[in-house]
Amino acid sequence: MSAPAVEAIAEKVRVALDSADLELFSDLLDPRVTWGAPGDPSPACQTRAQVLAWYANGRAAGRRGHVRTVTTHEDKILVAMTVTSPEEAGSDRWQVLTVANGRVIDIRGYDEEVDALAAAGVGT
Repeated sequence: MSAPAVEAIAEKVRVALDSADLELFSDLLDPRVTWGAPGDPSPACQTRAQVLAWYANGRAAGRRGHVRTVTTHEDKILVAMTVTSPEEAGSDRWQVLTVANGRVIDIRGYDEEVDALAAAGVGT
């Protein structure tokens, strides 16, 4: 995909995550999108419905993601956010989304910025 096409998807991802609009987010996800921990060969979520349920369950539990930045790096979108919950005032988290054929095909969550940057191909 071209850099402008990935950037356009990244902007839609920012809007969807910042507004917690799961319908908008759904439109960006491939039907077989995966979501999980870095390096997990069998991620917890392996369909669009499972990914959306994961986000919906987090929201129902009181977790909120506040997007700080969204950047693109070839076919990757790096989202930096602060996550709050009833138990936690706020912690920094990162997600790396991989884009192919106009949709997000994989999402990985990171606790450490350096790991997310490496996964997104920043500095390589």
